Amino acid sequence: MSSKYPDVKTIAVRVFTDKPVRKTPYQVKGVLMNQFSDEEIVPMLDGSYRQQFLYPRVQVKILNEQIYIVGIGEGVDPIKSVAEKMEFLDFGNITFQVLDSEIEEYSDRFQPVSKLIRYRFVTPWVALNQTTGNRYRLLNNTDRVNFLNRLLGQNIVFMAREMGMELEENIFTKVTLSSLFPKPVDENNWGSFDGEFRANFVLPNYLGIGNGITRGYGTLFGLFNPEVFSFDEADLQELESKAVKDDEDSKVAESDLQEINVENVPRPKKVPGQDSPKSKRSKKVLSEEFHIEEMDSGNETQSKKTAKPKRPKRKAAPPKKQPKKDSSSDVNYNSEKYHKKQHSL
Repeated sequence: MSSKYPDVKTIAVRVFTDKPVRKTPYQVKGVLMNQFSDEEIVPMLDGSYRQQFLYPRVQVKILNEQIYIVGIGEGVDPIKSVAEKMEFLDFGNITFQVLDSEIEEYSDRFQPVSKLIRYRFVTPWVALNQTTGNRYRLLNNTDRVNFLNRLLGQNIVFMAREMGMELEENIFTKVTLSSLFPKPVDENNWGSFDGEFRANFVLPNYLGIGNGITRGYGTLFGLFNPEVFSFDEADLQELESKAVKDDEDSKVAESDLQEINVENVPRPKKVPGQDSPKSKRSKKVLSEEFHIEEMDSGNETQSKKTAKPKRPKRKAAPPKKQPKKDSSSDVNYNSEKYHKKQHSL
């Protein structure tokens, strides 16, 4: 690794529970924020740092019905603190006992290198949002795969800058996708792809890239060195066989090796405190072009409705006072409504 770039700490915690976990990343994050309310991981999950960090420092994944908590930079120590104290996870309707955890921590897994490294997306890569999706549909197949390849390279440059790196070398990328027809994702008119890519940059396993990172999308896995912290052997064989099958079935979805000039990738403007209209526009343009995803917001956006005035009734009896309910006891951290309140999608 090159000594001219700062060391970036990364961590991945694989949580072993007594039962398979069939929950969403948002549900897991809600439980973590509830059970460890005094821990530093909470503002990393609830959007408190969205002004400082455009790229999420703590990410939660559900892979093979197991929980993975992944961190980079400032997210490493908060994850370590929680991992040491995690004994159970209470979702209200079900409780998981934590039997053990597997931790991999590095300081050299986020660096440019002089060779191409192969990665596979183990969850769909949400490459297209509304704006880029409209552009994508107007392109022919060759231009489409090169368009996606360019977006991927620009994302890597953005992530490097977020972690304090000023790259001196250009980034080279090459994507291979199972299909050029994007699969729709949720209600956002996003488009996702399955496949793999190569890049001259070391990225830690289970880190996310693209849109929907906080929902577990775009999770990557390095195929160059599986090591002990990985899927089991059968899962790795399945990934490899699927990669071979994709290569045989969809060679048209392979891009040329492209060079991304780091000087041509725009820089996001960070404004402390509340966003001004200009800074909001800058972030909007960048997020549309390069799929920058901010931290989850802890505030729910509510539409204001104007209530119609009611006619007063004659001789109306004064309204009875209703006893106040203890809202803290009624919170269901496993409900969809709660998670929509905690995270703006």
